[in-house]
Amino acid sequence: MDIEKSDKFAGSLIDFIKQILTEFGVSRFHLDEWEEVIYVVLIIGISFMIGWISRIIIHYIFLHLLSKSKSDILRILVERKIFSRSASLIPPLMIISLLPFAFEESPHLLSVITRFCWIYLIIVFVIYINMFLTTIWHILSRSDAMRNRPLKGLLQITKGIIAGLATIVIVSLLINKSPMNLITGLGAFAAVLMLVFKDSILGFVAGVQLAQNDMIRKGDWIVVPGTQVNGVVMDITLNTVKVQNFDNTTLTIPPYTLISGSLQNWRGMADSGGRRIMRSYTIDMNGIRFCTPDMLEEWKKIPLLTDYINKKQEQQAEGKVQNTENSAGLVNGTIETNLGVFRAYMTLYLEQHPFVNKNLTLMVRTLAPDANGIPLEVYCFSADKVWESYESIQSEIMEHFVSIMPRFGLHVFQNASGRDYWAQAYISAGKDPDIMLNSITKENKAIDVDNTDAPKTN
Repeated sequence: MDIEKSDKFAGSLIDFIKQILTEFGVSRFHLDEWEEVIYVVLIIGISFMIGWISRIIIHYIFLHLLSKSKSDILRILVERKIFSRSASLIPPLMIISLLPFAFEESPHLLSVITRFCWIYLIIVFVIYINMFLTTIWHILSRSDAMRNRPLKGLLQITKGIIAGLATIVIVSLLINKSPMNLITGLGAFAAVLMLVFKDSILGFVAGVQLAQNDMIRKGDWIVVPGTQVNGVVMDITLNTVKVQNFDNTTLTIPPYTLISGSLQNWRGMADSGGRRIMRSYTIDMNGIRFCTPDMLEEWKKIPLLTDYINKKQEQQAEGKVQNTENSAGLVNGTIETNLGVFRAYMTLYLEQHPFVNKNLTLMVRTLAPDANGIPLEVYCFSADKVWESYESIQSEIMEHFVSIMPRFGLHVFQNASGRDYWAQAYISAGKDPDIMLNSITKENKAIDVDNTDAPKTN
């Protein structure tokens, strides 16, 4: 009954259009000849008009709902017109529903046109789904829990799967075959497809592993040994990971490179309480000696060592030797040698330093001796992790380290230079080497002044 009513409505509509065109001078013969074309144009026009009106109505309804709601998700969906653009599915559905009434006598032509209408509907549907997925990705990437996840690669994978399925269905409609038959036939080209889409397949697998194991995030500082990658991750996609190196160059690498080899991620350092300082100087072993009472009395004048040496002497008088886990809370060190006192001084210096994290590992230790002497290493963590501040703190500690060392009778090993040989020659000749060094300094200053005052010539 509904079909009959629709058929009558379609016939009445065509008669009405014919009557209007006849009044404009179009002959009845031409109208009968072009009846199907007129009906198709009419259906298309009405369908798109209804779709346009529906889009306006839906958008107005959700704008009204948004004015009464404070939901950020609803606001994003309305701003991106997710609800209103669903009306774009109405025109192809209406055309497919009304076309049979125009081609009752031409079933073959109807079949061809219907197939193209379905293709149009599939394309519109895929575009809408991709837009919806992009909006969902935008919402998730704003949340704290998902902000640093590599969601862009997963989004591209999902879009690729949807586009692949849509392509199979469209091709099956064009050749008038079942999609399952087409998928079965594609098995013969699996090797070719794997070769053509090798990077995408490897990128898909790598993207899943990167996301599952939370290996990298946008904004991470990463280093990939064997490559020039040493910078901050800017973007993660299906086929590439974009990294901006610290020399401001941009480098892209495939995701599977990050899981097929070693990867150093500095996120743990950034999330921790400090950045490690691990530097050492090699001490000349000829300067290491046992402490005398006069030496200890001299070092007591250093504020950091006054209480330390006094308490150590008290423990020594009681026969206690507690360098580690000291009962009086003293730092690890000994007053038996000048190097032991110096280790204690450096530890106390680091403990009172305002930019050293005291909650993380902090120690001054000797390493295995070598041909140049015995290395003395500072191991601690800077509380400030910003690169410039970290380097400044590290430099300050090491500069103080080497400057205070001679006060303890210790010296840093350094290979002989030209000045050392000149000084030795002056000593051998019975002259004061300081005179030679001062004269060289004055000559250099004079040369610098002459060069500064010299007229510039082109």
